[in-house]
Amino acid sequence: MPLYYQQNINEFTKMAVWKIEESVEFFSETLIVNPLISHPNQQLQHLAGRYLLKLLYPDFPLQLIQIAASRKPFLPNHPYYFSISHCDGYAAAIVSKGYGVGIDIERITTRVDKVKHKFLDPSELAEWRIEVLQDREQMKTLTLLWSCKEAIFKWWGRGDIDFSKSMLIRANALSQEGLLEARFLKGDIETKLSLNYQLKNGLSLVWVFKET
Repeated sequence: MPLYYQQNINEFTKMAVWKIEESVEFFSETLIVNPLISHPNQQLQHLAGRYLLKLLYPDFPLQLIQIAASRKPFLPNHPYYFSISHCDGYAAAIVSKGYGVGIDIERITTRVDKVKHKFLDPSELAEWRIEVLQDREQMKTLTLLWSCKEAIFKWWGRGDIDFSKSMLIRANALSQEGLLEARFLKGDIETKLSLNYQLKNGLSLVWVFKET
């Protein structure tokens, strides 16, 4: 059973990461395969994410999931808030009965370097000292910051967000796991968020939970 990581965050909220080593047939024994997803890897990721939802809460009503205009999956008129993320070989999910949630998992790569000016504010680039970091530290830091903003975007769930202006991540020394503080700005409202993160085995994992 390739359950990579699981945590009961509080009495209302649970999260887990699945290392995908199975075939579509393994998941299709208990889940309905989405015919609109034709690529094998995407199909596996989709199924693994939903498998995690049922693993965390066995009564999770998968059949009621809808997709909002912002492309966020949600349950209308139901007490569960949830978020799913995928990357090559892994799926992650977080479910809560009382909080808005967001999760993101990424392979640590150099690809975010090309778009760092699109998702990071100049103040963040300076405070995190991105330009003077060694290559590996820069790659790890940029991937983590991208994960942070993706997790916040999913927590918000309503779209219409400027990644570089609406979400600001406070600079801090990084370790294998920890907390980062963030400011979420929307109109005249500012919300402070605590982001849980892990940087292990070449992966960046971030999750957030807070009332929306």
